[in-house]
Amino acid sequence: MAAQAVKVVLLDIEGTVCPISFVKDVLFPYALHALPETLRTKWDSPEFAQYRDAFPSEYSVSKEAFTAHVRDLMSRDVKVSYLKSLQGYLWETGYRTGEIKAPLFPDVAPKFESWKEGGKHIIIYSSGSVAAQKLLFRHTNGEPADLTPLIADYFDTVNAGPKTEPSSYEKILSQHPVGGGPSSWLFLSDNVKEVEAAKAAGMQSFIVQRPGNAPLPADVEKTHRVISDFYGLA
Repeated sequence: MAAQAVKVVLLDIEGTVCPISFVKDVLFPYALHALPETLRTKWDSPEFAQYRDAFPSEYSVSKEAFTAHVRDLMSRDVKVSYLKSLQGYLWETGYRTGEIKAPLFPDVAPKFESWKEGGKHIIIYSSGSVAAQKLLFRHTNGEPADLTPLIADYFDTVNAGPKTEPSSYEKILSQHPVGGGPSSWLFLSDNVKEVEAAKAAGMQSFIVQRPGNAPLPADVEKTHRVISDFYGLA
């Protein structure tokens, strides 16, 4: 791995622990399919109010405006917190009924278990809401299917900040002080800018290049270590 022993593994989700296609081809379509019936039956319910009222007022005045805004944001993959919270709420039913299971890469569950057994803390940092992160790791296609007992904490762009800003990683570090400081943390992500931000905060950080991920810059390995799976971290 690296000279400094790793005590905390900080992980991105999309393109790192599961295929990018899962989000775009399964989760996004499911949310759009579930939205009309959810709005029809729950628009005025106290249960749904927190999600509806988190949207800008011009879009929460009617079901039609709400729907159009959701579709526009999702078509452009805009990562705003109020949309992420709504998506997590819509996905919950799909996970609970078994319609949705997160297709983790085959090395993920075994490495989570070995990291945990080795005394390492596993923390998730994704642009998806914390609620959506927990749903994903509670309902996977692996064995065990529920990986949440192995995960110490979760961060998103609401409780940590943008993933391309070093200050976000510094905030996460401040909430989990460990001996060895930032260099005892390892952040894994498919996003070069996120890796650079984590490094700027003092963490070790590698790029994960999984099947289906976007091509990396030709000279990226001159400045970053690139891995294709977690087994290479032994």
